[in-house]
Amino acid sequence: MAVLVRNDSRIILHLVTLPDLTAVTLTYHIQDYDCFYASVFEVEQPELRSLPLAVQQKQIVVTCNYEARRRGLHKLQLIKDAKRICPDVVIVLGEDLTKFRNASKELYLLVRSFVWGDHVEKLGFDELFLDVTEMIDYNTAVLNQNDLENSYFHLDRKDPTVGFSYDATRFQGSTFPAMEAASVAQKDPSSLEMRLLVASHLQSHIRSKLEHQIGFTATGGISTSKLLAKLVGNVHKPNGQTTLLPPYMATKNRTSSVFQFLDDHEIRKIPGIGSQISQKLKSYVTGQENTDEKITVKDVRQFPGMGPPLLDRVLGGPGSTKGIGMRMWSILHGVDNSEVLEGRDVPTQISIEDSYGQLDTLEGVRRELVVLSRSLVRRIRTDLLDMSDDTAPQGKWRAHPRTLRLSTRPRLPPDVRTGRAYSSKRISRSAPLPPFVFNLDENIDALAERLVRENIFSMFRKLHPEKAGWNLSLLNVAVTNMVETAGDQKQNSGRDIGKMFRQQETVLKDWTVQEPGFSSSLPGDTGVTLEIQPQSDDGWDDDEPLGNIDCPICGASIPHFAQLAHQIYHSEK
Repeated sequence: MAVLVRNDSRIILHLVTLPDLTAVTLTYHIQDYDCFYASVFEVEQPELRSLPLAVQQKQIVVTCNYEARRRGLHKLQLIKDAKRICPDVVIVLGEDLTKFRNASKELYLLVRSFVWGDHVEKLGFDELFLDVTEMIDYNTAVLNQNDLENSYFHLDRKDPTVGFSYDATRFQGSTFPAMEAASVAQKDPSSLEMRLLVASHLQSHIRSKLEHQIGFTATGGISTSKLLAKLVGNVHKPNGQTTLLPPYMATKNRTSSVFQFLDDHEIRKIPGIGSQISQKLKSYVTGQENTDEKITVKDVRQFPGMGPPLLDRVLGGPGSTKGIGMRMWSILHGVDNSEVLEGRDVPTQISIEDSYGQLDTLEGVRRELVVLSRSLVRRIRTDLLDMSDDTAPQGKWRAHPRTLRLSTRPRLPPDVRTGRAYSSKRISRSAPLPPFVFNLDENIDALAERLVRENIFSMFRKLHPEKAGWNLSLLNVAVTNMVETAGDQKQNSGRDIGKMFRQQETVLKDWTVQEPGFSSSLPGDTGVTLEIQPQSDDGWDDDEPLGNIDCPICGASIPHFAQLAHQIYHSEK
């Protein structure tokens, strides 16, 4: 959990959750959901904590717990090798993400219930950012300077009995730099150090609630930005928390804690610095192309002549992000002004996909589309149905997606030099989502079969009119363009969503809806698009702001924000 307390009076928490970690390694990095998967099984079956546990997807170990790792197992290992190395390993199937998604949602809702203003940003399944500035400002203002050891944190401004007692003379958890005694002398309540101290107690309280109410422990970081809170949370894990202490700017008598903390980090470990940017920086600083040598933040920041203009020259070029030099210079100094987004109950899209070693028959495609559609309909009901309304026993729709999208990724012929045949380019087709998907009287299996039979399979045949000769490495079905259902609030329009969808289906049945983003029309096949879809399957926006995509027409590396403009450039040539 990342608690953020900014220099501009904002406080952010960063949170990564796992159950009792006697057998699981906890990580803050969003890509390491693997540990979270193993943890969910351990919470569900506590006896697994003492056993070597591996989670299987396809024929691969996608994660394993601490006990399994102690016996020589590791993620991305073949199942047959795992069984050979550790014959008594317990293998559980993790291809159905439902239980992980449900656990993630439960954790998110519990954490959000503590934070004023719902400023809780969900990142993947097991990572949260909390902006608790308003809560900290309120509680530091009511501190009794004459009795800080017996302070009380108010969780509710209207009810003074809701809260917890704490000692406001010392930090809860660890600090960076480490303090022999993590305490502070009596200070101005508005000082950054005091505000960070109070935030450390709030984070500890939330972590305790997660453990005792749901059975998950959490690791956290506390600082003034998402970047710093995320990184400092890695210092003491698992099941710990760390606060980055002031000063955040160098003074006459003290060095900057931010520089002291960041300087030893390998450049690739910094959020916002991807592999391409990291490689360019390493090549420039070392003078060697494609080097494996590791360089640190300090190596880059203190390189002769380094600054925004030089970074613009090193990292700039066709398709580069405007102002990338200043952005990277800010990151190298620990400056991150990105906001913690306000939590939302409705995702912007719901997407289900799977990858395949070989998928080259129509019957195989139809079978896999039914499997994916079944998961999609289940997700639609789970994520978009509000079951809290007693007047609607089957539930009430929070939102209706308007668009159905099918994406495939054809496998390219192997490269004669490398033998590899990987392609990241997907082709997609979109159409209005049929209203029958929202029929709660029809079971999920029947809806999935009907959706494939009446809609998705015909979309596939338009994408791939050939009966044979293609081989797919990926299928994705998704619903997008969410319209929140009319409610009692003044801002709601009160329109009949069901009627709107029936009208939409009639008017737009012969049209293909193009999704926003990079697309390049294929000659002779109107409505087919080449586009890169998010790889995340959780349905929430996890876009990498600095990520680039290679244009399939000219090969230029294009950032996400410039994809549409680049498409127009080609269309006007």
